[in-house]
Amino acid sequence: MTIHSAHLETTNRPALFWASWLCAAALVLVPAGMLIGNPAVLRGHPLLPSILVAAVVVGLLWGVLLWRGREVRRRRSALRAAGAWLGRAVVLALVAALAWLNPFAYQAASAVAASEISVAETPTAITMSPVGRQATRGLVFYPGAKVEARAYADILRPAVDAGILVVILKEPLNLSLLDGNQARGAMSDNPGITTWAVGGHSLGGVSASSFALNNKDVEGLLLFASYPLDSLRDRADLKVLSISGTEDGLSTPGKIDASRQLLPSDAAFLAVQGGNHAYFGDYGEQPGDGEPAVARDVAQKQISSATTAFLAGLGAS
Repeated sequence: MTIHSAHLETTNRPALFWASWLCAAALVLVPAGMLIGNPAVLRGHPLLPSILVAAVVVGLLWGVLLWRGREVRRRRSALRAAGAWLGRAVVLALVAALAWLNPFAYQAASAVAASEISVAETPTAITMSPVGRQATRGLVFYPGAKVEARAYADILRPAVDAGILVVILKEPLNLSLLDGNQARGAMSDNPGITTWAVGGHSLGGVSASSFALNNKDVEGLLLFASYPLDSLRDRADLKVLSISGTEDGLSTPGKIDASRQLLPSDAAFLAVQGGNHAYFGDYGEQPGDGEPAVARDVAQKQISSATTAFLAGLGAS
């Protein structure tokens, strides 16, 4: 019996040892690569970089213990060995989840119209306001899942030029569903705005829709390639503009059409011919998206113009 146990420990220990090294290395290399290689990580909400730094520290400490040989000196029963393997599988799964959270970084358009606006950036929001006049209308915008907030600055800039204050939220882990009520803080920080709209791209539009449903002081809802999960039919006073792309492979035209029954009966819909999902921001291509059939700048001019007209019309008597 003793010989058999010794044999099990001899054969299992090396495999578990190298699995531990793999976990420690993954905890260091993947988060460090995200922190160093993707500028959107440090420019976004502080939760993600905090988690990544913590993962690197844990990985380094684990590596030190392995180097000193402390982790491989203990005998393990079959049950404890199984638990150890399960724990390492969980660690690798968590590292994979962190890698999945690597955000789409802002990619500046080749030509952005120059204009004079004020831009203030905090760890949780980007606020763009017109210069030389007091804005009375405002938009709080929820980015799409895993998309950097800066990716929407250029497409929303024409609205600021027209006198509208725009706040683009930086979401926890770049997922709006983790803090769907985040728009309330932005509204409270700008008491001079008397007419508010909320909006969002893709998953961000889902959060914006839920916020508009539960907050009666929101007068407008702007949807970029998005649709609500719950019916807003009871909010007949809510003005809605849904802009989509005919070549969108994620928020497909069929899904947008089906959302009509969830929105107020007078909701306005605009389909950008040839536009796809990634055209609603400046962050490059997106997996699963359709192939565009129109130039990005042509599509984005339509999106910006419709957005500006919609926001400018809110609160008008």
